[in-house]
Amino acid sequence: MKTNYLILLLTAIIMVGCTNDDHAATTDIETDQQEVTTVEPNKNSEKEEIVTTVEDEPAAEETLTQANDERFAGYELMEVDGGDLSGNRKSNVVVDIGYGDREYWAFTNEYGQLVRVIADEIILQDDSKETVLSSGRYYSDEAKVPGVESDVLDEGHVIADSLGGVSNAYNITPQDSTLNRHGDQAYLEDTIRKAGGATHFEAIITYPDTVTQIPSSYQYTYTVKGNVITDSFDNVNPDKVNESLGLTGSKDTEPDSASSSTNEGDLSNIDTNGNGQVTIAEAKAAGFSMPIMSDHWLYKYMDDRDGDGMVGE
Repeated sequence: MKTNYLILLLTAIIMVGCTNDDHAATTDIETDQQEVTTVEPNKNSEKEEIVTTVEDEPAAEETLTQANDERFAGYELMEVDGGDLSGNRKSNVVVDIGYGDREYWAFTNEYGQLVRVIADEIILQDDSKETVLSSGRYYSDEAKVPGVESDVLDEGHVIADSLGGVSNAYNITPQDSTLNRHGDQAYLEDTIRKAGGATHFEAIITYPDTVTQIPSSYQYTYTVKGNVITDSFDNVNPDKVNESLGLTGSKDTEPDSASSSTNEGDLSNIDTNGNGQVTIAEAKAAGFSMPIMSDHWLYKYMDDRDGDGMVGE
């Protein structure tokens, strides 16, 4: 009897052990299945899609880099100090001509001529945060590009100091002095300043041949306050052009001292393009003699670049 009880007890113990092992195995399998089941639905869940989008961001950055490379394709990216006075340019290069953190890109052709300048955004000079001279410039002088030694040509900025441009050869061209100081060049700069900046800026510069560094014409396209503006003009003295076209008024039509002094007249007869600004050429064509002094009613409609209280001196 004792032997039989012993055999039965051992048999029961063995059976219980097997049952526990089977249960453990079953639990492990069920746990594995639950883990798989928990993960599988997430593969198509909204959360999973969001994570995938985040992981894709580096690819977007890579695409942006590729776009930049494509924009500069065929050009050597080169760094030049903003105050470099050398007038020599390298061929087929692209240079950042924006002061500080601005990104204004200038391109040269195979002849070393400055042919294009672009900027996604024009950011105005800020003398409260930037080092600016009393003259309103970042640098005391500009690059000596061949041609600027002429008495009638200025060291003309494609993007002016007031608009955040530097003074090296990749932002300077020999430009007619009157055009630069009082003509279309001066007025496009004034337009951008008054608008607080511009976007989608592009300057296309053309030359009469492949040797000279003196441009024959300029074309500017930029956007201010949602309006796309295109300015095209030749690199010549606008006053002489108007004179050759017979648009310059004679002394016989010159207003008397009362109308040419403090008494305000009819601006619409002078401002021929209706932009609210009067150029020297427009004033002369209307019969006004130069210079226009600060007490003249026309003065507030004109651009006194050097701030000396007279325009057209």
